[in-house]
Amino acid sequence: MTVPARITVITLGAHDLPALRDFYASLGWELAVPGDEFCGFATRGAMLTIFPRAELAKDGHTTEAPRNEGIAMSIAINVDEREQVDEAIEGIRAAGGTVLKEPEDAFWGGRSAYWADPENNVWEVAWAPPDNAVMQMVRAASGL
Repeated sequence: MTVPARITVITLGAHDLPALRDFYASLGWELAVPGDEFCGFATRGAMLTIFPRAELAKDGHTTEAPRNEGIAMSIAINVDEREQVDEAIEGIRAAGGTVLKEPEDAFWGGRSAYWADPENNVWEVAWAPPDNAVMQMVRAASGL
């Protein structure tokens, strides 16, 4: 059997679930599964869930990782228009997110910015022109 190449849920392990939940809710994201011990947000792609870090480690039969530092991975939000990168960053800044890279034109022909939530999970907001090969793959994979 092959493993399906499909991402349906991204789970962030949280040190302070209520604070992280409130941060994402303040971005205007739809809280589809409310709770203080587990919650989930409906997104246009995969479901974003938040689970206490200690419980996530227990569920995965591993040890709890220390607080995030630096960047080990990022989660991307692709927007439809170039100016939406700047608009999204202003919304993130207003909600208390940390902007790591201000919006700028990217070497690959689009525009992007990086930001971190209150627990230093790193995200990218990106726009790419419709003829960009990676963007074509993103649209096809996510059903956009």
